[in-house]
Amino acid sequence: MGDFDLATASAVRTARAIRDREVSPTEATRAAIERVERLNPQLNAFVYTAFDEALERATEADAAVASGAELGPLHGVPTAIKDLFDFKPGWPATFGGIPALKHYVVPARCMWAERMEEAGAIILGKTNSPVMGFRGTTDNPLFGPTSNPFDTTRNSGGSSGGSAAAVASGILPFAEGTDGGGSVRIPAAWCGVVGFKQSWGRVPVVMRPNAFAATDPFIFESVLSRTAEDLGTLLSALSGPHPGDPYVRQDRFTDIDAHRRGVAGMRIAYSRDFGGFPVDPGIAAVVDEAVRAFEDAGAHVEEIDTRLPRDQFELGELWCRLIAPMNLETLDGFAAQGIDLLGTFRDQLPAPYLRFMEEAAGMSVRDYGLLQQARTEVYDFVQSFFVGHDLLVTPTLACPPVRNSERGQTIGPSEVNGVAVDPSIGWCLTYPLNFTGHPAASVPAGMADGLPVGMQVVGRQGADADVIAACGAVEQVRPWAWMYDKLEVH
Repeated sequence: MGDFDLATASAVRTARAIRDREVSPTEATRAAIERVERLNPQLNAFVYTAFDEALERATEADAAVASGAELGPLHGVPTAIKDLFDFKPGWPATFGGIPALKHYVVPARCMWAERMEEAGAIILGKTNSPVMGFRGTTDNPLFGPTSNPFDTTRNSGGSSGGSAAAVASGILPFAEGTDGGGSVRIPAAWCGVVGFKQSWGRVPVVMRPNAFAATDPFIFESVLSRTAEDLGTLLSALSGPHPGDPYVRQDRFTDIDAHRRGVAGMRIAYSRDFGGFPVDPGIAAVVDEAVRAFEDAGAHVEEIDTRLPRDQFELGELWCRLIAPMNLETLDGFAAQGIDLLGTFRDQLPAPYLRFMEEAAGMSVRDYGLLQQARTEVYDFVQSFFVGHDLLVTPTLACPPVRNSERGQTIGPSEVNGVAVDPSIGWCLTYPLNFTGHPAASVPAGMADGLPVGMQVVGRQGADADVIAACGAVEQVRPWAWMYDKLEVH
């Protein structure tokens, strides 16, 4: 198979190898299963596997290749969905490791699984996440923490931490991530992979019983991959109209080669602290160096020093308050089914989460309006970067990966550089982009003390191809594949 290696190949390269019959879907699936069985005991990335079902789909995919049938862009490529708000019929849905939901099943197929299977991908199982996705680390009382493949004493980040660890370690070429405050970009930064959040409305978000719930803040279905090459193809597979989403754009993303565009002539604003976040000096130094990749690729980079409209701690709590009503609605739905998570099983929910659920229960219409006004200030702040600039670049996170704690207890730092931050989300320079809906990605910037550092790239509204082009330019000028030689688990 020449230089083709299933453990390191991109999703696009794997799909091409299957089309060219270098490898079969069954061989690709069995190889991924072997990696799950070998590496997952160290990582705790997968919390549910459906290997027999996956092998049945792989056999069907083999037959399609043999018959000369038209193949989807991801035909035979193994992947996984996240154990949060994503489902397949008969599969457990614990909503981030809540023990009371250990055997809970949603008899539905989520949009992400539906579209990826339509594209030919083979889903092996579900990956770990925190309770209700309400923190930037992956740990929960049912399954425990997901370990970072570069240092298993540390966390993978969250909330899509199981997916990020699976991709970084080479178990999968890509996996699902959902992003309501950075849940794709946060673990991408800590695990040294690419995490992409497209523009709001580009990809359907199908939610029930409230079809309009994914706006406070904006919530995204997206992907994690080792390479920028995959982003255009994956976004194309996910995008396009869906009858269950009242907001989704009616066009499909078609620029699958956007990673090849380059950034020559682009004007890039660089903010070392995104207007007021405290950033660990080691992180800042790596991103300061990495941003030069854009200049090497022909772009003009200008460092911008402007201030957030409010203190970052207040904005972190704003995010928690905005997302709380949607969570409260979900908890009410469980209560209607006889699963009283705020009563009988209250001790299975983290204390910070319960605090914001209580606040949400007492929120007035006036309170809600004030939250949206504060959010509008952030939107205007982010928009200001695009007056005279095509892209905005920041560190993805303010700190390196935290150490894992006792089961269910791993959280982010409560301060960075002596400045108080909200331990759930406040050390993440990601969540302001969920207030606004701009496309954003985290790309590997390098390493600090043997651990990956992420660089966040933000584009204008709708300019998903610009963000993908920027990711591709960084990978071309300063490839990050060398980082995977430093993995502790591979």
